[in-house]
Amino acid sequence: MEITFVQATAADLPQIVAIYNQAIPGHRATADLAPVTVAQRQAWFAAHDPRRRPLWLLIAAGQVVGWVGLEDFYGRAAYARTAEISLYLADQAQGQGVGQQALDFVVTQLPRLEVTTLLAYVFGHNQASQHLFRKNGFTPWAHLPGVALLAGRSRDLDILGRHFTSGTKPQDQPE
Repeated sequence: MEITFVQATAADLPQIVAIYNQAIPGHRATADLAPVTVAQRQAWFAAHDPRRRPLWLLIAAGQVVGWVGLEDFYGRAAYARTAEISLYLADQAQGQGVGQQALDFVVTQLPRLEVTTLLAYVFGHNQASQHLFRKNGFTPWAHLPGVALLAGRSRDLDILGRHFTSGTKPQDQPE
């Protein structure tokens, strides 16, 4: 499945929310327990600045099949070069290499965004996302055991991270 990436606009928010809501019942990709509304996600969407923390739609054959975005980490100036990545795929796009294409695309954008560190928050039981990020050089930087209660079960959260220099090459040591 070949993907193109388009900067999301406010008009795209209903599709973004619909894809996000598809992930809730599986309890693998989000800690939300009930569907969210477009109104609930408006402030979140507005925080995505295309010049610093963009949100892109993933388009295949003219259809939105997912989205990927970057958000500030912790909101303090010293962390300006660090971003959290979020990636959500529609059910029909999963398992077809779309996540890899999205991650590859985001990495190409890091230099212009002045991002040198990416963080991914991934549930320990989300094997697909764990595999995607780890095979792309992300390593566990934190393991938070039993911090989420999903479908009556305690679940772990891993923070996977990777440093980049010039936005593309792995960096051996943090500065």
